[in-house]
Amino acid sequence: MPMTEQATGAHHPQPRPRSGGHHSAPEQVTGAQSLIRSLEEVGADTVFGIPGGAILPAYDPLMDSTRVRHVLVRHEQGAGHAATGYAQATGRVGVCMATSGPGATNLVTPIADAHMDSVPLVAITGQVASKAIGTDAFQEADIVGITMPITKHNFLVTKAEDIPRVIAQAFHIASTGRPGPVLVDIAKDALQAKTTFSWPPTMDLPGYRPVTKPHAKQIREAAKLITQAKRPVLYVGGGVMKAKATAELKVLAELTGAPVTTTLMALGSFPDNHQQHLGMPGMHGSVAAVTALQKADLIVALGARFDDRVTGKLDSFAPFAKIVHADIDPAEIGKNRAADVPIVGDAREVIADLIQAVQKEHSEGHQGDYSAWWKDLSRWRETYPLGYDQPGDGSLSPQQVIERIGQLAPEGTIFAAGVGQHQMWAAHFIEYDKPGTWLNSGGAGTMGYAVPAAMGAKAGAPDKAVWAIDGDGCFQMTNQELTTCALNNIPIKVAVINNGALGMVRQWQTLFYNQRYSNTVLHSGPEDVNPEARGTRVPDFVKLSEAMGCYAIRCESPDDLDKVIEEANSVNDRPVVVDFIVHEDAMVWPMVAAGTSNDEIMAARDVRPDFGDNEDD
Repeated sequence: MPMTEQATGAHHPQPRPRSGGHHSAPEQVTGAQSLIRSLEEVGADTVFGIPGGAILPAYDPLMDSTRVRHVLVRHEQGAGHAATGYAQATGRVGVCMATSGPGATNLVTPIADAHMDSVPLVAITGQVASKAIGTDAFQEADIVGITMPITKHNFLVTKAEDIPRVIAQAFHIASTGRPGPVLVDIAKDALQAKTTFSWPPTMDLPGYRPVTKPHAKQIREAAKLITQAKRPVLYVGGGVMKAKATAELKVLAELTGAPVTTTLMALGSFPDNHQQHLGMPGMHGSVAAVTALQKADLIVALGARFDDRVTGKLDSFAPFAKIVHADIDPAEIGKNRAADVPIVGDAREVIADLIQAVQKEHSEGHQGDYSAWWKDLSRWRETYPLGYDQPGDGSLSPQQVIERIGQLAPEGTIFAAGVGQHQMWAAHFIEYDKPGTWLNSGGAGTMGYAVPAAMGAKAGAPDKAVWAIDGDGCFQMTNQELTTCALNNIPIKVAVINNGALGMVRQWQTLFYNQRYSNTVLHSGPEDVNPEARGTRVPDFVKLSEAMGCYAIRCESPDDLDKVIEEANSVNDRPVVVDFIVHEDAMVWPMVAAGTSNDEIMAARDVRPDFGDNEDD
């Protein structure tokens, strides 16, 4: 993205170069030494990466740093997701490092993932020597060109003297405004050349001025609409978490009395157990949350982007609602749904100003009356709660497994999920009451996210328990990072929800493809090729995990569930993997089929909710 774009907002403790106070005197160093010194000065304490030819000069001075810990991962994708997990768990900038060519291209998926979910990330890649750029040199790839659409900004550095300024700018851009990934590609000869190092550098970012303070007139308009509405909903997105505005959100919600829905990226920003919380909206959202948005006369969107997984078929979404849309990225406002009151600003400042404006409305006798609205909401919530059936054959229910992991986990546990059915069940059946306790790949839906993200979270928050809730499909993409965890004393816990299939795809095949299960069975090959393999465990996750230095357990019976989870919780000197063999036919409900209206929500298979109204007034 161009640097002139105003990007979204956060109050991050890390990122900008120190000014005033300590200035280092110029000294002769290599570009590589300058890079490591710059990382130390911006406050980076952990880097996830793998060395290779073009980045190798940087690894030599890294060995001498007492302030930057390097974690040697097994795959660059693991480095990127670990940096994301670190950033999401700590609120600081995550850092990953890779060499040129395939090393850099292996970072593309986690960079795209961080871009979709607005995660502050700095990816540092080596590049072939500057004179060789463009010649198809060994291990050359135009990573700046490749990542341009999926970074907030990126840099190609060919001169050693530019390294401190570029690193300072990269951390500043990544962590201010709308957070996002920044790529710094450094030519090998720039790392090897001699230069002078002094700190802080002069930053020159013309046109990069994120707007954080909202316009007072728009705030007043929004407050008026809130008090005039009969059926308002606060639609809360991940931007509220990024802006560290969760305390302000609770004050605003309780002041107005309006119901709150939190998106998949915002779980934990408003307590799940709060009486005003309706749950998650969207394709697999709660009936109450989805219906509240459909029948609302006012939606106050805070740091949310009206994405397709929330809105369903866009032209039928919330047909009676006026829209107040607050976001720090002006490009989001009006992108999918026109806003009646657009507010550009940092969510924390927007909500703080809204609180004052609503208090003023109340003092002038303008108070919203939502009693009839709450009567409807309470009825929908009580009639269609989230729930699940136990399998009739006595096998493990995946929902119960995840629910019990949440209930038995230590206070403050961080949960990271892969993508698919287990991700939705983890969103539904674990209670999130604090920000930063739920990590997942929301926008990109990246399989293989959970294990490395949990690793990064544990590295950044070593005092907290970290559970990765993974599927057997996702787990087979990045489980090699368990070796990294074992060797680096990063004792995460992994629940493999093993149904022998690519579960969410299988669910769609059940519902929409006449139960033709094309290429979604994981535990065997085609019967005509290898009939003996059917029903066997290939791979055996317990043996595999033990081979990587983990403590591993298998659980197949509901009778053993609590005992196994407690055993996993008690082991804290190495990673733990639990292979939960669960029923393969469990499905995620509620569900709005892709491309249909949210009015078509199904509470369970063949169960359409009855809202008891014949008119949509």
